[in-house]
Amino acid sequence: MAAGTQDLELFVREALSKGASKDAIEAALASAGWAPEQTRSALNAYADVAFAVPVPKPRPWLSAREAFLYLVLFATLYVAAWHLGSLLFDLINRAWPDPADNAFAYGRLRESMRWSTASVIIAFPVFVFVARYLGRELARNPVKRLSAVRRWLTYLTLFVAASALIGDMITLVYNLLGGELTLRFVLKVLVAAVIAGAIFGYYLFDLRREEREA
Repeated sequence: MAAGTQDLELFVREALSKGASKDAIEAALASAGWAPEQTRSALNAYADVAFAVPVPKPRPWLSAREAFLYLVLFATLYVAAWHLGSLLFDLINRAWPDPADNAFAYGRLRESMRWSTASVIIAFPVFVFVARYLGRELARNPVKRLSAVRRWLTYLTLFVAASALIGDMITLVYNLLGGELTLRFVLKVLVAAVIAGAIFGYYLFDLRREEREA
């Protein structure tokens, strides 16, 4: 696979050097069986600049600093989302208590709420600060949007959010079929759906915007 990609890049470079247009190169590669995505990726590596040889576009690079920032960004997002959901679940349990709960259960509920509140208070501002900082970095250098660590973590987040949504809907339908729906249960399902749906929708929109700009 790596050798095939190198052959494609070499062919594109030589074709551009000899004055072939990108449309003609794309048509030739399509007739040879190359996937459109591979062809466009190879062609987009060169800028539309009139020069004696093909002019390469700047490519994203991965630095330890960048990896650190994105790991902090997504880690704090997961922590904030999880504990926000936990806090809302605890508030629902407190507003609509289970008659079977004892004093020990209420003591654990207070402890859980305190822990979740502390986690959200710390993690969410860190997430917002890092997100704004990285947003300014991307505005100054848009090529960083193609960062491998950014795209991998974004797709991982989409997978986690989609899994949460699917699991949430399965649980809802399961309880609906069993006739075990309660107000407390429905509210918890809505909380999980809203948090996971908001994360999924935001990052999916962000990826689609990048594709349109590209």
